[in-house]
Amino acid sequence: MLSLTSNTLKPFFSPFTSTTSLNPHHPPPLLYPKPSLKPISASIQHLPSSTPKPKPNQQVYQPFRPPPSPIPEQYRSLDANGRLEILANRLGLWYEFAPLIPSLLQQGFTPPTIEEITGISSVEQNRLVVAAKVRDSLIHSKTDPEVLAEFDTGGSELLYEIRLLSVQQRAAAARFIVEKKLDAKGAEDLARATKDFPRRRGDKGWESFDYTHPGDCLAFMYYRQAREHKNPSEPRTSALEEALKVVGSENARNVILKELGGESGESEEEGDVVAEVKVPVVRMKFGEVAESSRVVILPVCKAEEKDKEVMEAPWECESVGEFGVVVAEKGWKRWVVLPGWELVVGLGKGGVVVSFSDARVLPWKVNRWYKEEPILVVADRSKKEVAADDGLYLAANDGGDLGFKVVRGAALKEAGVTESLGTVVLIVRPPKDDTENEFAEEDWV
Repeated sequence: MLSLTSNTLKPFFSPFTSTTSLNPHHPPPLLYPKPSLKPISASIQHLPSSTPKPKPNQQVYQPFRPPPSPIPEQYRSLDANGRLEILANRLGLWYEFAPLIPSLLQQGFTPPTIEEITGISSVEQNRLVVAAKVRDSLIHSKTDPEVLAEFDTGGSELLYEIRLLSVQQRAAAARFIVEKKLDAKGAEDLARATKDFPRRRGDKGWESFDYTHPGDCLAFMYYRQAREHKNPSEPRTSALEEALKVVGSENARNVILKELGGESGESEEEGDVVAEVKVPVVRMKFGEVAESSRVVILPVCKAEEKDKEVMEAPWECESVGEFGVVVAEKGWKRWVVLPGWELVVGLGKGGVVVSFSDARVLPWKVNRWYKEEPILVVADRSKKEVAADDGLYLAANDGGDLGFKVVRGAALKEAGVTESLGTVVLIVRPPKDDTENEFAEEDWV
């Protein structure tokens, strides 16, 4: 850095010049005569730089370069009014004008404002944006262009439903949707069946279905639904026929055909009843309730409360009206909102939840790492009879009204108890980031 100093020049004034006497042959003297020149002195000083030199092997700062715009090239030169006009008139394919919505949001527009101008509702805006991202992921995973072309018209509703699947699962699901010509409801069932399949490990026939095939995941969902109905019955037969329409692997097809033909003997049917009694253990995920298209609201009782609290809890809770206002037969202090799992939705009247602060109240084989974990026990009060020895039932603690406990049917029968407070249908664990350690099938008695 240089430092420069200089001496400035001052004007010179002569006391002997006067403006009164003028010579006609000579020009008048200057009022401000030409100043005399004086030398300029300057000095250069080397000052230390305020910016340190980068050290060897030190990464030099690079300016931020924004990523390429997701807006198609034909729309990038348009201003906000032009982009709104494109959306209002639906000019182009849905995945082409869908990126215009985020760009308008970045410019300060709100979803209600965009809806008012273009007529695209806030729900549809979200569907278009999410579906466009799903389509981009299919392109990056090298999905067949012919498959992608099937979603050019009205494909946003279908691709939106598979948003929760992984990239590999999305590609397989997209091909399956095109092959079977599924509608939006079918795509939703496919995505839910794929996500739910790993949780069903241990269910009857689970090992015969292929998790990597979308059709097997969907067929297994229908297969489970069929086994929830009486044999024979029309709903059971209808569910098995739906499973045959979508199943992919030969092993899974044979299992469904065997179930549909009723080839299993009486002894196997009795054994199946014992297997079905096993109560599933589900760990909730963060945001699972918000992402569910259907939820169930149930009254909650604490485990340390009197046993009569279970019977006094509301038996019926339903949503009425266009806004789905929840109405219960009477007031209650505690409620819980659960995703619309099949077992919970099928409860009907009499569903109740009992909260335990310690998971060791359940009859596990061993008490391992899960001690002191809070759990929710979902029970059906309409089924009080102690029928199965291997079933789980809600009962009062010994000593009167000291609280609740979960007991096996065999233990209740040995004590001469034939009626319980309700049959346990589901165990719910709280959300957790680390889900490596899960209850295994051998943890049950």
